[in-house]
Amino acid sequence: MEKLLENKTLLIAGAGGLLGALLVSKVIEQGGKVIAADINQKEMRERFKSLGIDVENEYLTLENLDITDEKNVKEFFLKYSDIDGAVNSTYPRNKTYGSHFFDVSLESFNENLSLHLGGAFLFTQQCANYFKKSGNPFSLVNISSIYGVIAPKFEIYDNTTMTMPVEYAAIKSAIQHITKYTVAYINDSRFRINCVSPGGIIDQQPDCFLQAYKEKTHGVGMLDVKDVVGSVLFLLSEQSRYITGQNIIIDDGFSL
Repeated sequence: MEKLLENKTLLIAGAGGLLGALLVSKVIEQGGKVIAADINQKEMRERFKSLGIDVENEYLTLENLDITDEKNVKEFFLKYSDIDGAVNSTYPRNKTYGSHFFDVSLESFNENLSLHLGGAFLFTQQCANYFKKSGNPFSLVNISSIYGVIAPKFEIYDNTTMTMPVEYAAIKSAIQHITKYTVAYINDSRFRINCVSPGGIIDQQPDCFLQAYKEKTHGVGMLDVKDVVGSVLFLLSEQSRYITGQNIIIDDGFSL
């Protein structure tokens, strides 16, 4: 039986992260070759080791990539001629990211937009440029968020030091529109970009937050990162051949 991503070469940017590393493992399981790219090779290798990913696997190539560096990104795409699709799971941010609304300076806000949204723009632009030069079908998946779709439910952060960063909401909503803008601009059925917008993903949050969040869902609460992977694999595959410019929400009803 043919696997979902047989004979495909897929670029995972941010491969050392929680979602990126799991995607690397699952793409290989589905028969695809992976170019795993991250700004920090050491952390990426350690994450792979924790997941049992063999870094010597013939289906895996490790690369350095700084998604906020225009020269680096452009040179990266010149190295390859056989990329069939990509996932941008990067999450660049500065040291003051995550401050409460009234504590966010304009300088910090602008810097975070430049890093995260600017990086998403650059990566999307260069994927489109790569397609125009190669002419080969290409599917890009951008990672947005439920908070790129709806306003934050601030009450779930009561009794915690956490908040929903204003920069995050601005960036994730804009990523959805850059996705639509770019596929409309390229206007070619062979080039597709879609978004996946997860709800909250479990990552050592306090119990009071987890319970408050769960009450806003249909019962599952915060998602495990593995709950997001299936939609990304689908969008990278031929099963979604004419799906483009769309946003798939995975949130167990949190946004309803």
